[in-house]
Amino acid sequence: MDLREIGATLPPGFKFCPSDEELICHYLYNKIANDEGLVLNFSLVEIDLHTCEPWQLPEMAKLNSSEWYFFSFRDRKYTTGFRANRATTSGYWKATGKDRTVLDPQTCNVIGMRKTLVFYKNRAPNGIKTDWIMHEFRLENPHIPLKVRLS
Repeated sequence: MDLREIGATLPPGFKFCPSDEELICHYLYNKIANDEGLVLNFSLVEIDLHTCEPWQLPEMAKLNSSEWYFFSFRDRKYTTGFRANRATTSGYWKATGKDRTVLDPQTCNVIGMRKTLVFYKNRAPNGIKTDWIMHEFRLENPHIPLKVRLS
């Protein structure tokens, strides 16, 4: 049975809806640590956001939903710099507001950051703002094992 068919058989209201802490601690950290479990393979796919337009993302998602979750590598704009490349063929993702901290629910330590991005068609600075919004999550320190227990 296909995952979309499984999603269609779930009761009304059932959906994959992880918290920011769960995305960082359970999914993102395990992906970086190469400790992928069944739940990870069930709900998240790896894509190249730099070659995809936002309207192509729903067909790449494993589950039907109005929200989609993906892993994507962070492309660099310049090979010698740290600036992120968020351009696609028809536009670009622009960061809005300030980064939000994601805290460990038990220790209140910062474990990651969440950045909000909005998609603009065409090229900067003459881009046209669209309704597409993306939240980008990153670990604050990917080399320190997380000791968070999620239930």
